[in-house]
Amino acid sequence: MAPYESDDTTTARQAGEADERGAGRRRAARYVVPVTVMGVAAATIGLVPALADSGDPDLPKITAAQLIEKMAQSDVEQLSGTVKITTDLGLPDLGGLESSLTSGAMGRGEDGGSSADPTARLTELASGTHTLRIAADGPDRQKVSLLGNASEYSLIHNGEDVWGYDSESNEVFHGTTDESAGAGGREHQPPATPKDFAEEALKSVDDTTSVTVDGTAQVAGRDAYKLVVKPRQSGSTVGAVSIAVDHRTGTPLKFTLTPASGGAAVVDVGFTKVSFDRPAASTFDFTPPKGAKVTEEGELDGGEKGSGEKGSGEKGGEHRRPEGAPKSEEDLAKGLDGLKVLGEGWNSVATFDTGAEGGLPTGSGNGDLDGFLGSLGDQVKGEFGTGTVFSTRLVNALFTEDGTVYVGAVTKDVLVKAADEAK
Repeated sequence: MAPYESDDTTTARQAGEADERGAGRRRAARYVVPVTVMGVAAATIGLVPALADSGDPDLPKITAAQLIEKMAQSDVEQLSGTVKITTDLGLPDLGGLESSLTSGAMGRGEDGGSSADPTARLTELASGTHTLRIAADGPDRQKVSLLGNASEYSLIHNGEDVWGYDSESNEVFHGTTDESAGAGGREHQPPATPKDFAEEALKSVDDTTSVTVDGTAQVAGRDAYKLVVKPRQSGSTVGAVSIAVDHRTGTPLKFTLTPASGGAAVVDVGFTKVSFDRPAASTFDFTPPKGAKVTEEGELDGGEKGSGEKGSGEKGGEHRRPEGAPKSEEDLAKGLDGLKVLGEGWNSVATFDTGAEGGLPTGSGNGDLDGFLGSLGDQVKGEFGTGTVFSTRLVNALFTEDGTVYVGAVTKDVLVKAADEAK
């Protein structure tokens, strides 16, 4: 079916105006589990629908600006359904090394962690294919379950309580919204539904963006419009973003991000089943099973979030870096405080100083690891000096020898140009 209307310029302007009505979008997205609790950099999380497209439904014509406004005004707070998740970033196979690196970065070793901790557990969604069951009843009750072959991991938000439960290990994580969501609450949550991804994508709608309505589709048995968002600029690794928007409720049902390089989608998000009826209240009830190991969130943080209580390996409640951890972890944290954004639109590049010269943030005295990581990247030179570019199908990062990092959904050439212009 041909596009209904191509109104890019008008859409970009009106989308900016719609941004000022952010309260409407936030209201429509309140059903998502508080995401600081999940603690996942889920910009890399993709949801792939196992959907059967049963043809293009015949719906009234609508402009892109009107469809964005429909999404902004959506007031859906109750829903349940099943989502399939697949991410294809094109990362190299590290033979299990990535799990060790992630565990170390999260500070969740064998002795001090919990398999029910959302921060570590939900990193599984960053690659491969997964199935989620979700349910929501307003801003105070949500549940997300990650289904395994013979086990299940659930994350439940009910009032002030946040629970994580791993059925395989019979371990439980417990936190509260005050501890986990903090003052930022919803704003710091990683995306977990098509709506989350859609809202993030629409933040990029400006004069550097083309937005059109490209016909209709059926998703999870519901009629939907297809909104297509594309960068106008060259140099972005994003080819296009497609969002299927429910005709009746304005809720995004499917989100697909394809790379400029072509091939399979990098991120695909969609419902295989969805209902907008209120879930049963018992869906959000949770009591730790008998014999389960229960870990409080403050224990994982060494008492930092409590009332000054002492944790393992601490004195006077002061958090100490675990012995043997790379010093560059601290340097990296300091650098993130000074993060800057260069450029505009889809060619924006984030930069920060790790404070660790040498290019790769692996710590000192670890030449073997430095060499291994270096072999995964491309050596580049420019007015900035020399550095190493690590590439995925979507996000690329340049580590310079003076310890500066440049990262964005842009090509290698754009990163090098940004580093040159920053000098």
